[in-house]
Amino acid sequence: MTEGQSQNRFAGTERYIATGDLGMAVNAAVTLARPLLIKGEPGTGKTQLAIEVATALGRPLFEWHVKSTSKAQQGLYEYDAVSRLRDSQLGDPRVADISHYILRGKLWEAFESEVQPVLLIDEIDKADIEFPNDLLRELDRMEFYVYETRQLIKARHRPIIIITSNNEKELPDAFLRRCFFHYIRFPDQDTMSRIVEVHYPTLKRELLAEALGAFYKVRETPGLKKKPSTSELLDWIKLLLAEDIPPEALRSDDPKKAIPPLYGALLKNEQDVHLFEQLVFLNRRVR
Repeated sequence: MTEGQSQNRFAGTERYIATGDLGMAVNAAVTLARPLLIKGEPGTGKTQLAIEVATALGRPLFEWHVKSTSKAQQGLYEYDAVSRLRDSQLGDPRVADISHYILRGKLWEAFESEVQPVLLIDEIDKADIEFPNDLLRELDRMEFYVYETRQLIKARHRPIIIITSNNEKELPDAFLRRCFFHYIRFPDQDTMSRIVEVHYPTLKRELLAEALGAFYKVRETPGLKKKPSTSELLDWIKLLLAEDIPPEALRSDDPKKAIPPLYGALLKNEQDVHLFEQLVFLNRRVR
């Protein structure tokens, strides 16, 4: 592998632990010049991946965070007719040039980047079902037309496109065919231990082991509505350190502890709290 090739390959960063299959997925999408569609449960680092890819490869990052009201056109550009009308009523001379009222979207900004950028289209499944299909032509041809100014906008460099989805809606088949897909599996304990150590390098081994044991016990509780994620584990550990909670307070064999201390960082609704308490109580009765 040449030096230039190695600079275009992603293997994680100092603050982002990427598994081997995730690194391969990123590099495959770059090689194929296809958007990388990332799925996985919330809190597994889907959005952060784009930030870290841009950092690792030394590329500019453009972020388009999709909302339920977002339209594909907004990623290209918008014509601000209201401002132009207001300015015309005020006698502003700028109204003669319609380009003053063309608002560039994130795709346009990425297309004009001097070097190959990373473009994040975050939580694409939040928008209307037609949203992905409305982007097919632009993502294929790397160009679009601005009718108001009669301009053809072409990408200087094909962006590295990372698209995230939380599986709230099924994405159209035509869109899926154009993507390289990867599902981020929830980290196992060994991987999670490395992730925690990145954020808390001085964390004592005993506390780390007890915290991970308690965390995965909560996650594995059957029937939870909302399983705690990586980000919630990191918040919980931060609280454990701030409150100077000893490792023995996290041990599940302590009969006085039904649920972990500061559980509000892990369990997010009262049904899950009650469920966990009931299961712990039943398990102890069986013993």
